[in-house]
Amino acid sequence: MIKALGERMIRAAKLDRTLYEEIKGDRWAPMQAAMVVILAAAAAGVSAIADDGMGGFFYRTMQAMVQWYAWVFFTYLVGTRLLQEPQTKIDFGTTVRMISFASAPGVVSLLGVIPVPGFSNIVIGLVLAWMFGAMVIAVRETLHYTTTFRAVGACVIGWAAQYLFMGILESLRGPAPGA
Repeated sequence: MIKALGERMIRAAKLDRTLYEEIKGDRWAPMQAAMVVILAAAAAGVSAIADDGMGGFFYRTMQAMVQWYAWVFFTYLVGTRLLQEPQTKIDFGTTVRMISFASAPGVVSLLGVIPVPGFSNIVIGLVLAWMFGAMVIAVRETLHYTTTFRAVGACVIGWAAQYLFMGILESLRGPAPGA
């Protein structure tokens, strides 16, 4: 299972669209999907250690997981309600399982620990762009869209809703560790 997980993460990072149909029928996929999200979130947390210590690690790891879930939730709502096509018939659990693999590029955020001023920000920007591309492919394949444009729309609107949601949470919580 570990080997299969690694191979699937590499395929997701390579933006291999055939991966998503394979995941749909695999009984190990839910556990693997959870591991992908946890590994990507933990990698984001590790990259925060240099600036914010262990508090930053835990905060950033949890923040990454909440952001991921919110993005998937809002993208699912937009993709299945607002931008659905006739063949878009999928439940939320299957969507979560399939889209989880789009988080695979997030593991690269581990490079953010390299102690070069500004390097962490560059890594984060590149990883987010890469994850967005993976998310678009995952959404297109998962929701059976006929165009990439519709998947981009669902991802952009879902991301914007997630961004607003996270902003509200942040305003209620107060400053992050180390801020």
